[in-house]
Amino acid sequence: MSSIQATRLKKGMLVKMGEDLFRVLDLQHVTPGNLRGLVRVKFRYIRNGTLSDQKLRSEDSIERATLDEREMQYLYKDGDSFHFMDTSTFEQLHINAEALGESVNYLVPDATITVEFYGSEPVGIELPQTVDLKVADTVPGIKGATASAQVKPARLETGLVVNVPSFVNTGDVIRVSTDTGEYLSRA
Repeated sequence: MSSIQATRLKKGMLVKMGEDLFRVLDLQHVTPGNLRGLVRVKFRYIRNGTLSDQKLRSEDSIERATLDEREMQYLYKDGDSFHFMDTSTFEQLHINAEALGESVNYLVPDATITVEFYGSEPVGIELPQTVDLKVADTVPGIKGATASAQVKPARLETGLVVNVPSFVNTGDVIRVSTDTGEYLSRA
């Protein structure tokens, strides 16, 4: 197991506290006046999905969970379950939407992604930097509008809503950053 300083935690990381696994949902570095800096962290407990907030001192060390990664193909969504198939053994498994968190907005059928396992338990997925998604619905583009001036909301095939330039229309395929959830370009 490797330890990581509290100030080096990142959103999405999986950490181990005692025997329990937690996913970092959000964090904020706070330096109150002449006091020591601290990190406010919002965790999700992997086993049951409960949330917890903790304050960590900047110098605290947190144990980072060692994960096994396997290439898997996303097959389909069934209610709150997302089904994946191991590309080498063809074994299928499902992960619930709560464990996947925001990642569900970037999953399209037949996409090959990396699934993270802690022991034999799937605990999350690692997305590529960008994904190409089809625009399901947006208001029509305005003729003669400059590309940089206006933005409009567009609902993508996964349900994610992003702001796009006015020249993007329903049916277009666009590239979206999985880190920020922002429009990057037409695909």
